[in-house]
Amino acid sequence: MVPMTTPTTSRAADLEAISRLVATVEHSQVNKDPEEFLGLFHPDAIWTTGHGKVLIGLDAISEFTRKVLPAADWDGRVTYEVVHVLFISPDVAAVKVRQRYLAPDEESEGAPLYVISKQDDGRWLLTACQNTVVVT
Repeated sequence: MVPMTTPTTSRAADLEAISRLVATVEHSQVNKDPEEFLGLFHPDAIWTTGHGKVLIGLDAISEFTRKVLPAADWDGRVTYEVVHVLFISPDVAAVKVRQRYLAPDEESEGAPLYVISKQDDGRWLLTACQNTVVVT
């Protein structure tokens, strides 16, 4: 993870919280748990899937996720790695992630961008996200 600014105690805590957020995304995907995943979103979030489907608001994201995630057919491991964090403001960050699906006979990769916002209670939530498939 490469922050754009010199970490202070507060910035270091934010980076740790952002890493935990991405780890929770990974955990929810590995366990195909829509409720855990949906708990990471701002109510007014925008999500664009790896295939370009645009979902606006938590209701649309929830409907899609509850249908697709439990039925996901991957076998193997799913990993998410924070590769870069850009703090746009103290309460908004752009987070570049490396997403890998590792199965015995195939591997695929995604390059999501999560714009996240820090809430009044200190939690970081997914706010505007683009999930992009990496074509090799």
